[in-house]
Amino acid sequence: MDCFLFLPDYVYFENSSSNPYLIRRIEELNKTANGNVEAKVVCLFRRRDISGNLNTLADSNAREFEEESKQPVLSEQQKHQLKHRELFLSRQFESLPATHIRGKCNVTLLNETDILAGYLEKEDCFFYSLVFDPVQKTLLADQGEIRVGSKYQAEIPDKLADGESDNRIHEKLETKVWDPNNQLKDPQIDQFLVVARAVGTFARALDCSSSIRQPSLHMSAAAASRDITLFHAMDTLQKNNYDLAKAMSTLVPQGGPVLCRDEMEEWSASEAMLFEEALEKYGKDFNDIRQDFLPWKSLASVVQFYYMWKTTDRYIQQKRLKAAEADSKLKQVYIPTYTKPNPNQIMVPGSKPGMNGAAGFQKGLSCESCHTTQSPQWYAWGPPNMQCRLCASCWIYWKKYGGLKTPTQLEGAGRGGPRGHMTRQEVQGMSPFTRNEGRAKLLAKNRQTFILQTTKLTRIARRVCEDILQPRRAARRPYASINANAVKAECMIRLPKATKTPLKSKVVPRQSLATIVKDLAISAPLKLKASRGPPTPINRNQASQPRKNVETMPYTSGMRTTSQSVIKRQKVSQGEAPNPVVFVATKDTRALRKHLTQSEMRRAARKPHLLVRIKLPPPPRSLAMPLLPSSTSEPIVLED
Repeated sequence: MDCFLFLPDYVYFENSSSNPYLIRRIEELNKTANGNVEAKVVCLFRRRDISGNLNTLADSNAREFEEESKQPVLSEQQKHQLKHRELFLSRQFESLPATHIRGKCNVTLLNETDILAGYLEKEDCFFYSLVFDPVQKTLLADQGEIRVGSKYQAEIPDKLADGESDNRIHEKLETKVWDPNNQLKDPQIDQFLVVARAVGTFARALDCSSSIRQPSLHMSAAAASRDITLFHAMDTLQKNNYDLAKAMSTLVPQGGPVLCRDEMEEWSASEAMLFEEALEKYGKDFNDIRQDFLPWKSLASVVQFYYMWKTTDRYIQQKRLKAAEADSKLKQVYIPTYTKPNPNQIMVPGSKPGMNGAAGFQKGLSCESCHTTQSPQWYAWGPPNMQCRLCASCWIYWKKYGGLKTPTQLEGAGRGGPRGHMTRQEVQGMSPFTRNEGRAKLLAKNRQTFILQTTKLTRIARRVCEDILQPRRAARRPYASINANAVKAECMIRLPKATKTPLKSKVVPRQSLATIVKDLAISAPLKLKASRGPPTPINRNQASQPRKNVETMPYTSGMRTTSQSVIKRQKVSQGEAPNPVVFVATKDTRALRKHLTQSEMRRAARKPHLLVRIKLPPPPRSLAMPLLPSSTSEPIVLED
């Protein structure tokens, strides 16, 4: 929808047609040389953007907040959707084109008085309580929280009754720094304050460091007239029971006049410049200012200097410069409604079937989130080979909140995003083929035998939806995912139309695990490597001779038979057990393969259990002997 953007507004940015929107806070709007508008924004992250360990930390923080604020009990679906409303603030800035803005949203700092269920009732409403550092990969509590709640309120004692005395010890409760009912008059106090300023000016003239910072008398007098000098003079009167003579001697002891300086005088010009630079970068985040720019200063010193710095002309000048710079920049921008079609649309309303990505999608598929089968518009979602889709309302929810309305198997119990949007590290961590020593040890420790037993509905769906499932094709591609929910949904549609005759199913009795292991040990025992037979001489010039003799490959003396070990048996550890085993062919086997045609090689690869017959050419004439007369039944072979 059309909207005007002001500073600072929270907006949706679209960087991908299939991924959820990015949520950013606009800090500046700048116009480029070619007339385009760019926005300098602060990045906010969702739960799906951070690692699993940080998600666990965020869960524990959420549980502590619910216990402290005594939140009402939420259902599992509400807890699932509430995770989509939680964001994490960061200090990361980036520039994005304003044409990618898709609307406005509202982001607030979570407070103890807030009701979490109220965020679910409001559209485009988010909250945050933690700050995410994309570089250090850490989550920290936001220092700018508003302390509202029962534990931050003062405990007011009951009112004393008439005639009741207060038995509390006031010296332990408070410290008296000034008594207005003293014996001095106001003119006397003013005269003493003038003397204190004069002593302060004289003390700065005697101090070498002060004379360098304030080289003129006017600067020294101005520094001596600051509040720190007046506070010291009034404390001196209080400690001396408002005796002017004793107070005068305290101002000027034996060693010389007392010099009182505040943070404004203690800081050097270079330190003040560092503070102004840090204030420009971090704002009023004094912890970060001290940690990154002024680590030798205390936090109290930084805070005191800030409030004194606000009273100087330097602060007024910077404020005027910022106001003039802000006047030259854009203050608002108009964002029209984005009307371009999304590439993930399966079918545009009013278009013919098969247009705009609709080809290849099975009919009767339901929404992955709400499981509805009717929607004016469908959108492709998740991995392309799984053919998942969302209805129009669930697609808008996915783009805005980065998840589905209901938890599904594709989303996973511990992950906010679908399996198709997992990071590479998570996929490698789930894979049993990861070449990692820690992963191998984990497999060796946690490997257990298990059996996957299908339900009756699954077995029926295999028969009824055989055209969708394509079991032979799925068996040849075991790595490809199968959308079981879509198959079951189609089965429920076809089941009333199926034949009424009961399906014949053969019940196969299952043997015990001990029997299966015993049979495997008998049928495939470990065999020692047998010695090779004499190699069959092969002449490479035989290819031009006509092929007459026929031999079978398994019985050739130059090849290894099935009773022989193919390669030297390797000692494979349990952690590396899933790795493939490589079979190395002998030199004689490779020589015999040259006598097979291409079609024969393909046939042998498709049916490896059948014997392969090879037509070998006759031996060379130089090595052949003429046969004996027909009365002799055995040929004579010339030996080399």
